[in-house]
Parts: sequence; C-alpha cells; structure tokens
Amino acid sequence: MEKNITLRLRFYTVANKPMDVVLHEFEKLKSEIEPDYKIKISDHHIWLSLGILKREKYSPHLHLQLERMEDGNTAVNGLYGPDPVLWTLFIFLHFLVAVFFFIAGVSAYSKASLGQPFKIEIIIMTTMIMAWFLLYYMARKNRKKGIPEMHQLQSLMERIIH
Repeated sequence: MEKNITLRLRFYTVANKPMDVVLHEFEKLKSEIEPDYKIKISDHHIWLSLGILKREKYSPHLHLQLERMEDGNTAVNGLYGPDPVLWTLFIFLHFLVAVFFFIAGVSAYSKASLGQPFKIEIIIMTTMIMAWFLLYYMARKNRKKGIPEMHQLQSLMERIIH
C-alpha cells in the first residue's frame, strides 16, 4: 500500500493470511485496544475508528472489506471516510445550498423575463456560491486535521494485515 494516504483514501492490499485468521486477529485486537480504538466486525467487513474519548468531529473511520483469494490469501479493500453523522450534515447543507441557488435562479429568470429587477436573486445566488466554497473549504480543513488519525488507523490495520 502506498504510504501517502492523504492522496489515496481508497486502497487495495493483500494479507498473506487466510481471511478467517485475519478476522480472528482483529477480534483479538478488539479487546486489547479498547477504549482507545473501536473495531466493529460484521461478516467480512471491519470498521476501525477512534474510541469515543479520543474522537473529534473530524476523526476519520477506516472500512476494510476482506475477500478470499484463490491462493489462500486475503484481498483487503480499504476506504477512509468521515464520521457518518458529519457526512450526512455536509450533504444536507450542500442540498440546501443547491435548492436555494435553484430557486433564486428560477426567480431571477422569471423576473428578467417580466422585465422586473432581480438584484436580490443575484445576491442570493452569489451568496450560495460562496456558501458552497465555504463548505468545500471546511471539508478540506477537516480532512487535513484527520490525517494524523488516519495514520493511527493505518498502523493499527497494518499490525494485523502485514
């Protein structure tokens, strides 16, 4: 796996162990690292995150999907992602910005067609564009803050995988 996880939030690696061994080792690790880290295991999926006492709003989660390979090894597909609650909030805010932008655009078009002034609608649309850039900036900032924690989760994963 590439060491620069800041640019690759998705990765693929191979564990030179059978899938059952990998799952069992994560199960053992689960009891050793609590409450600092949280591990959830369901079928062939593993979620790694920081424990509730260490977690911040920008703390990432690591989702691992394990697949059996024909040679007996285990393929590991990993994905770093934000806290689901924070992700939902950001999606909702993006949706609101888009709705306000669309409504203001339709209103501006209607008023322009009728020959009425539409300065307020242009101000609203400009504000929504600035709000979108603000949301983008906040998301990038939160992702950057979470990089040290991504490295912690990666080293935790590598204790078992490699």
